[in-house]
Amino acid sequence: MEESYGLKIGKRAFITTAAITLSLMILSGILTRIIPSGSYERYAAGAAEMIRPDSFQYVEKIPFPVYRWFTAPVEVLFSENGPTIIVLILLIVFIGGGYAILNRVGVFEEIITGIVRRYGGKRYLLICAVALVFMFFGSFLGMFEEVVPLVPVVVILAYTMGWDALLGLGMSLLSACFGFSVAVSNPYSVGVAQRLAGLPVFSGLPYRLLIFILLYTILCLFLVGYARRLDRDPRRSPVYEEDREMRARHAANSTGAAEAAAAGQKPVEAAKVRRAATWFIGCVCAILAVILAATLVEGFSDFSMPLIALIYLVAGVGAGFRGGLSAKELFSTLGRGISGIAPGIVLILMAMSVNYIISRGGIMDTIIFRASTLISDEMPVISAYIIYGLVLVVNFFIGSASAKAMLLIPIITPLADLIGLTRQAMVLAFCFGDGFSNVFYPTNPVLLISLGLTTVSYVKWFKWVGLLQLLALVVTALLLAGAVVTGYGPF
Repeated sequence: MEESYGLKIGKRAFITTAAITLSLMILSGILTRIIPSGSYERYAAGAAEMIRPDSFQYVEKIPFPVYRWFTAPVEVLFSENGPTIIVLILLIVFIGGGYAILNRVGVFEEIITGIVRRYGGKRYLLICAVALVFMFFGSFLGMFEEVVPLVPVVVILAYTMGWDALLGLGMSLLSACFGFSVAVSNPYSVGVAQRLAGLPVFSGLPYRLLIFILLYTILCLFLVGYARRLDRDPRRSPVYEEDREMRARHAANSTGAAEAAAAGQKPVEAAKVRRAATWFIGCVCAILAVILAATLVEGFSDFSMPLIALIYLVAGVGAGFRGGLSAKELFSTLGRGISGIAPGIVLILMAMSVNYIISRGGIMDTIIFRASTLISDEMPVISAYIIYGLVLVVNFFIGSASAKAMLLIPIITPLADLIGLTRQAMVLAFCFGDGFSNVFYPTNPVLLISLGLTTVSYVKWFKWVGLLQLLALVVTALLLAGAVVTGYGPF
């Protein structure tokens, strides 16, 4: 049946995630009734909106009506974040439709089979190599949302090697997130934060490279250790039952090559499949070119996500025609692929509503102000931890690294100077707080999209990455303390 070609969000996974995000929406609404409203003055600095650090004042609270807690998923489409949300929705739609076509034609099987034939005998080295690529994307190029179109490919690779969707997500999404967090030259976090803090952009490189190597080693040990457990007993996978159908379809044979098992699919000539695969690889190269341009050309990043979404759709449609599908077959598959992933749109709207409710309730600036008052009363190491924690809290509501930097850096920079905390250490605390929780918070749309592309529910993902996140928190806290004690700078 054609439904088997596309991605599909499971009913249980949808209900669980929707219940969690609904609870967070209600909690956010309650907080707007408890926390006083306050505001910083803001001003335009080119295309960016900046705040005046000493301008905070409490304002009269205008209660955010309870019924709007529940209409927020619709209202958020018409908010200042509406264009970003629409782009994310288009990304979901285009990935869902494009994936179904690519899968039906056999593009993924063609590419993955080639990888397995070449590297199947070096299974654990392959994990480390894929993780390194995605960590590089996140750390050096600032890729996070942009890796979403590649997630299904890596998940299929994991199935083909006899593993599960969790390991596929670990090699792609989790690795990109770790790279984003230990930013070496990430233009959206360390680049913006250092510029706002008055530091030479991308200065302090040696220490950040050391951090990259250390966190990469920890991530590889985690992923390879998990893969070894699955090799000993596949039933140890938390998503063993959920993965049954996908595992059967992509299971590797004794030579490590995968064979498609989609019921009812007519064999497609090998030449056509190769042409379709070549087309897809060309489109992936175009996506990487867009990402690179976004990091080098000022202002281009505003258009990168819509372009990436469009290129993925072109990849699917073009591969369908080159793979021998008729127009009727192609558009039928496209429609079924979109319908399978469509529930993810609801989850994205609900997740983005949490930030909307907090913002409309006027309490975000109050939270930041109260946290910032703690910084000046503490010793440098403790203050660095407070900055780390503050960014972790704000990241729950605001996912964009550059938006958080423009909101927080002007406030905490003068406070850091007063207590003798170097600005480099302050920026390091910001990057740590901004990054790792992106794949932990259910309010992050990229996490929800990526989980929606697999069989993994948020609860099972939370349990799988929980200990790793705790270890990352401890390690980065120690690294941050080291930066403070050694006067990481010299600025």
